[in-house]
Order: sequence, then C-alpha cells, then structure tokens
Amino acid sequence: MRPDHLDLLRTVSAPSLGPDGARAVVAVTRPDVAADAYASRLWQVPTDGSAAATPLTRGPRDDAPRHSPDGTAIAFLRSTPGGRAQVHVVPAAGGEPVAVTDQHLGVASFSWFPDGRRLVFAARVAEPGRYGTDPDVEPAAEPPRRITTQRYLANGLGYTADQRLHVFVVDVPDPAAEPVPGVPAAVQLTTADTDHAHPRATPDGTGVTVVAALHDGRDDDLRVGAHLLRLPRDGAGAGVEELVGPGSDLEVADVLVTASGTVFLLAQPLDARGLDTAGRSTGLYVLRDGRPHLLTDLETVDLGESTLDEGEPAGAVPDAVLVQDRTRGTAALLRVDAAGALTRLTSGPVEVTGAAAAGGTLVVALRDPGTAGDVAVVEAGGLRRLTDLSAPLRAAGVVTPHEVVVAARDGRPVHGWVLLPDASPGAPPPPTVLLIHGGPYAQYTGSLFDEAQVLAAAGYAVVMGNPRGSAGYGQAFSRSIAGAMGTVDASDVLDLLDGAVREHGLDPARVGIMGGSYGGYLTAWTTAHDHRFAAAIVERGYLDAELFVGTSDIGSWFSEQYVGEDPAQQRARSPQSVAHLTRTPTLVIHSEQDLRCPLSQAQRYFLTLRRAGVPAELLVFPGEDHELTRSGRPRHRRQRFDAVLEWWARHLPVG
Repeated sequence: MRPDHLDLLRTVSAPSLGPDGARAVVAVTRPDVAADAYASRLWQVPTDGSAAATPLTRGPRDDAPRHSPDGTAIAFLRSTPGGRAQVHVVPAAGGEPVAVTDQHLGVASFSWFPDGRRLVFAARVAEPGRYGTDPDVEPAAEPPRRITTQRYLANGLGYTADQRLHVFVVDVPDPAAEPVPGVPAAVQLTTADTDHAHPRATPDGTGVTVVAALHDGRDDDLRVGAHLLRLPRDGAGAGVEELVGPGSDLEVADVLVTASGTVFLLAQPLDARGLDTAGRSTGLYVLRDGRPHLLTDLETVDLGESTLDEGEPAGAVPDAVLVQDRTRGTAALLRVDAAGALTRLTSGPVEVTGAAAAGGTLVVALRDPGTAGDVAVVEAGGLRRLTDLSAPLRAAGVVTPHEVVVAARDGRPVHGWVLLPDASPGAPPPPTVLLIHGGPYAQYTGSLFDEAQVLAAAGYAVVMGNPRGSAGYGQAFSRSIAGAMGTVDASDVLDLLDGAVREHGLDPARVGIMGGSYGGYLTAWTTAHDHRFAAAIVERGYLDAELFVGTSDIGSWFSEQYVGEDPAQQRARSPQSVAHLTRTPTLVIHSEQDLRCPLSQAQRYFLTLRRAGVPAELLVFPGEDHELTRSGRPRHRRQRFDAVLEWWARHLPVG
C-alpha cells in the first residue's frame, strides 16, 4: 500500500439486522483525498449470500444504521459538507430519507423505541450565545468562560461545560408520507450539568437508560453511573432512577435492558478513591438485587472495546449479550448470558468491530490481515464472508504480517508481528522500523494497518508488538506498568526488536523507531537512553508529565496513574527531562488542536532537542486533533505519509 492508495481503504460500521435476519445494513466509509473528505453510504447485504451488496443511500456521509423494531425503516446519521450529523429515516425497501432531527450541534447517538414510532437520541446543547447560536456574535467575540471544574476539555470537541450532552425523545415521521414531512420537535429529558451518553429505550417503552456521572463528587473521581429516566407525563420532567451509583466504584460504559428486564452493564472497576483505571479490564456485569454482579473474569477477559448488543432477541439463548474480548492482538466475539455462561463465537486472527443478531442469524463487522473492514455471518463452522471490500487494496499490494514471540530479558514473552517487504533473492536485508502503539492500555493487532503497510511497501521491515501495559494479555500484564511507565515496557519493545531482527535475518545496524501518543513517549524515552537508531519519529507524544497536568483533557489523572504520584518521579520519568541526552535525528509530528497531548508537549521537547544540537524538525498539522492518523482530513493523512517516508528516505534509506 502506497500513500496514494489511501482512497482504497474501506471500513464498515457495526451492522444492523431486520427482525428476520435476511439482510444486514452497514455504512461503508472511505477517504476521498481529492475532495478532502470522507465519503460513506449505507449498503444492504443479503445474509444468505444470494446477491452482492448494493447501495441503499447516496451519502455523502451516512453512518450508524439501525433497523426499526418491525424492520420497515432504517434510521441513520447523515452529515452534509460543513454540517452536523442528524438522524434521518429511510424505508427499508429504499426511497428518499427524511430528516428526524435538526440539532444545532448535531446528534451523537440514538436508538429506537420498541413501538417503532419514536427515537431517543443524545445531542450536545450549546449554551446560549455560543457555538453560533447567536449568528451576530463571532466566536472571538463571545463572553469569557468561567471554569469551575478540573475536567472541562475533550479532544476533538474543545470545551465541554458549555455544550453538555443531553437526551431527547422525538416522534419519527413517516418517510413515505406526502408531502415530505417537516422535522418534528424533540423533547429534552435531561438537564443536569454533565454528559448523558448511550441512551437506550427500555423494552416496555416507559423509560430510557443512560450512563452519566450525576454524583456530587464527579469532578474529583472517574466514577460513572447507570441511570433510568422515566418518561415525563403531562409535561413534567423525566424522573431519574439510579441503577448503579458511585458507591459501586465503577466507570460504567454502557447499559442494556433485555426484553425480560435483565440489566447488563459494561464497566471498568476503580479503586476506593474512584480514580485508578490504569490497565484495569472492562467487565460485564448484571444487576441483581440492586447491585452489580461481575459475570466475566477481569484477569483473563477484557471487553474494553465493546458495546452491548442483545445476543438474540427471540432466539434460543435468552438474556444474553454480545461483546468483544481483546485477546492477543485479536477481538473475539463472545456471547454471555445472565448466569455468566460464556461462549466464544469467533477465533483466529480476526477483530470483530460490531455485531447484530436477529432471526437466527448472527452478523459481524470485522478486520483481519487482508481487510480493513468486511461483513460476515457467524456459523458453526466459522465465518462466512459476505463482502470483500479490500480486494482493490490487496490488488495494489498488501504485505501479510508474520507473528513473532520473543522472550524478554526477564523471561516474559512479548508478542508482535513482523512485516517484510518484497525483495529479490540474495538482496541485502532491508532497514527496519520499530512501531510503538499508543495507550498504553491498547493493542496492536495482526489486522491490515495502513501505517505498517505503507512502510513495508516503501521497502522497510516493520516490527510492531505489545509490550507490558498493553491490552489483551491479562490484567496482571496490563497493570504491570501502573505508576512505572518507561520501565519494563521500554525494555520489552527493545527485546522484541532484537528478537525479530535475529529471527528474520535483519540488519541490527539499520533501524529506526517511531510511535504516537504513549508510543511517542516511549520513542522519546528510548532515544534518550539508547543511541542505536538511525532516526526517530515522535508523534502526538506524551512528553512532559508536569506540563500535561492542567493542559490535557486527561491531565487531572493520567500522570499520577501511569508515571507516579510523586512530582519528582513524574519529572524523572518524563522524556522532557532527558531530552538533552538524545543524539538521534528526530522528526516531531503534532496536531495544532490536540487536547489529549497538547501541542506544548511537542514544542518544548523540540526546542530542547534543537538546543542540544540534535537534527530535529517539527511538523505541525493545522486544524487536526489527536486522531489525525485515524480520522484526520484525508489530504493531511496523505501529506503525513509523504513526510514520514521522506524522513526515513533521508535518514534510513532503502538500498
């Protein structure tokens, strides 16, 4: 894959199924570099494989499809150029979509009521006079913000206290009506000064579940509860019933009520202070007698990238949900019932990114080494693929990764992958680039990864893996660097590199290193202590623990949890404190609007490198945030690839 193949990337949303399970609907998204935008539309995919997938909508940016309970309509989010995402509804048989919402700041998520006549959705509500609510007031002329909380920023969003996420209910117009119906008025259910996320209607239609931090100490801890909003009657406000509160020491991520009334929760346990999340697994809980009971083993199962989907509303497995388990560089689909019985439904080098079950059919969206996104049916014999969206990309050239397991210096296995570029027989070994992922509580997988593919196509061997602190290898593994980042994780990535170089006959004298976010931290930390590398790329890095506090959207807790509570230890473990020891030529890449690792992290680090005489350059992308490499403007993503390859060609040339 070359940088000019970016347009060939195809990803898919979580699937939706009608009640008979005969047809899945997904959103297929691709970068459009020429238009400098993302194009997406809904596609319908017959689950029996009798026909190819066909488009249902024209876009330009359609996402998050959900069938109505009776299967006659599909609701989805549509964005127009320069506009915000709004809920639209289209007949399942095809037709012209009609708008259901016109929220000023757009809609974040939604779900159907069981009667199919209403939707519940979450949308940000702007404080009067802000974010263009008064067209006569420019952003620079708005009044000052009075900030009274520790956490008031969010990467990709900006300030949060003046645009809280609230829950609404709206009647759904008939998309086949003539004339075309206007946008109906929505009723706001929540008013508390906090965000309310993941709204779902209860099966009886009398309430809505949400996750929100409603307790008084929410600014001092990370606890998030699950709540039931009883729908208002006669114009009265919605009543709030606490399902799981702060006393449970949980950070609830999602809540789902089944048809029989069982309440499932996805949540991450915290310490008694409600703060320590470092490397803690997300578990599945069930509510019994008013208390959450854990159903999954936190030491061996991690559901950190899951959303809850009902296992089969009318099937043979009542009171069950579908979740995804991060394990050894994969994401396996699990079905877990209310008694805790767990069934693994997928295996092998596959990442399940979404699932839906209906009418006896189970459909997943997935990634694997040969695809950036496809749709498949889960059957007893394995996966039956329904699409092949990455075929054009494979035809252009995709390298298959080789798994590698290396014993670290203390004997602990480190798992990863090596991508080897095409080479003529007898050719000298290619130069090698070591990639380090972000997080640290995340994982590389063996799935098709554009960063690694672009490097391999340019002639580089790529080594990438999961050091201690990563997800997918048990909670003891992921928590081993809590308060100790930059210790065994730093030696793990070097041991993985050394082992991969030996195993594949690579040249240990021709290596480079790069990483983003936490990977930027570990890259900068490593090059200050190990001078073997020909060059380095430090991207969106966490580089200065002291400066991070008070400037990052996670600055109120991250440094304490991962580097240590002692300020002296935070300084000692910061790449900034040892940057003057660096000798490796370093390209520092950062985004102007990054609020996770603010631009000041890169600016101070870059200045220190220059003053130390290090050949260093700073590349700043305007208008981008922490997600540049994943969802930034397509042209910026292409320009970044070009800059990365130019840097390596200059300092670590191929051939």
